[in-house]
Amino acid sequence: MTDNSKNSCAGTGLIYRTLLRWIDTEAGLDQIPDVDEKRVDWLRILPLIVLHVGCLGVIWVGWSWISVVVALLLYMIRMFAITGFYHRYFSHRTFETDRSWQFLFAVLGNSSVQRGPIWWAAHHRHHHRNADQREDVHSPVIHGFLWSHLGWLTSRANFRTKTEFAKDWMRFPELRWINRYDTVIPVLLALALFGFGNLLANIAPSLGTSGMQMVVWGFFISSTVLLHATVTINSLAHMFGRRRYNTPDTSRNNVFLAIITFGEGWHNNHHQYSISTRQGFFWWEIDFTYYLLLLLGRLKIIRHLRPVPENVKHANRIASGTDS
Repeated sequence: MTDNSKNSCAGTGLIYRTLLRWIDTEAGLDQIPDVDEKRVDWLRILPLIVLHVGCLGVIWVGWSWISVVVALLLYMIRMFAITGFYHRYFSHRTFETDRSWQFLFAVLGNSSVQRGPIWWAAHHRHHHRNADQREDVHSPVIHGFLWSHLGWLTSRANFRTKTEFAKDWMRFPELRWINRYDTVIPVLLALALFGFGNLLANIAPSLGTSGMQMVVWGFFISSTVLLHATVTINSLAHMFGRRRYNTPDTSRNNVFLAIITFGEGWHNNHHQYSISTRQGFFWWEIDFTYYLLLLLGRLKIIRHLRPVPENVKHANRIASGTDS
């Protein structure tokens, strides 16, 4: 076999493995570099591109009040699954729950098109260990806004699940399955929305919706807005806002981001004490995720919510800092 033939076969194999990773994220793991390199894998991120381009479908399908309501509901439900469970549960273990509920919220979080729960938790734990240092793959201080906001998700170096940071979750086969085949649940959601839209078109045509309209609004638009709202905490929450605590990073509290992310915008608070269920440390800091978690606690779905100790609230203050 000539060198050209070998190179051609190697290139074909690489393309095949890249396509296979759309479905099986662990396919050819040995081919993914374990370094922080800013090399965009365009073929691998094609589904991410399609997610954004799909929003343009609104030009052809239009809108209806029912499709917009579904998009908003899915945004809120899945934002809570990300903030309450992907973040505060899987990443920081700020409360406890049963295995069945753990699985349910892992499914809801995965439907957000933000990868699997183990991948998410592992990367977030890595972030806290290296916040705003060279190893922090989405620090705007080190890498700039665009890379910290979305660019890091396009790098082949960040596709692998850093299992060494999430060994506690690797013992659950159902979580490993969701994590490995992390496109299955989002695709099923899109198909369910298509079926729901067609059903409404047949039984309630006065609503003015359709299968494709429901997919565009309920899946593409809702998921894209949800993604960008979530990653503002990586980017904007390290750039704009106020610092109450002298943490060894640039985390900031931002009330606008706190509202759109259900409480995650109190990011400086979070870096002060990351293992608290609550991120709005004071009563005036809106934290919808915490309120919903309190409700789940009352319903006995979750338990042992970790509070913010009073000494933590008042320690490590920046002299000129304020409570806002």
